Amino acid sequence: MAGSGPHERSERRSAGELEASVLAALGAAERPLTPAEVQAELGGGLAYNTVHTVLTRLYGKGLVLRDGGGRRGAYRPARDAAELSAEAMHDALDRGPDPIAVLQHFVTGLSAGEARALKELLDEEGPPRRRHGAK
Repeated sequence: MAGSGPHERSERRSAGELEASVLAALGAAERPLTPAEVQAELGGGLAYNTVHTVLTRLYGKGLVLRDGGGRRGAYRPARDAAELSAEAMHDALDRGPDPIAVLQHFVTGLSAGEARALKELLDEEGPPRRRHGAK
C-alpha cells in the first residue's frame, strides 16, 4: 500500500498541524482560496482530498467561512490570527484551576515592550470585563 511504510508514516503531519498550516495559508492570502489554491500554497505533496477534508473540518468547527458551494467554494478565515490567539489564551485560562496564577506566570514572561503595551491596554479599557462563561 503506497504511503503506509514506516518512513512515510513518520513524515505525516498531525491533524492539528495540517489545520494550522491551512489556517496560516488562508490568513496570509488577500482573498478567499479554493482547496486547489490552498493545496498549491502548502506544497509538500498533500493530496487535494486531504486539503479538502481539512477545510471541511475547519468549516465544521466554525474556523473558516466558505464562499460559494461544493468543491468549487473558496475559503477564508472566520477570525484573524490575533482573535484566534486570544481565544486560545482564554481557553488556557479556563482550563486551569487557578487562572490568576496562570496570568502571573504569563506576565512574568513578557518582554518590557509587551508589558508596557498590556499596561496601556488595561489603562485604556478601564476595569476588566467579565467574559461570558468565565469563572
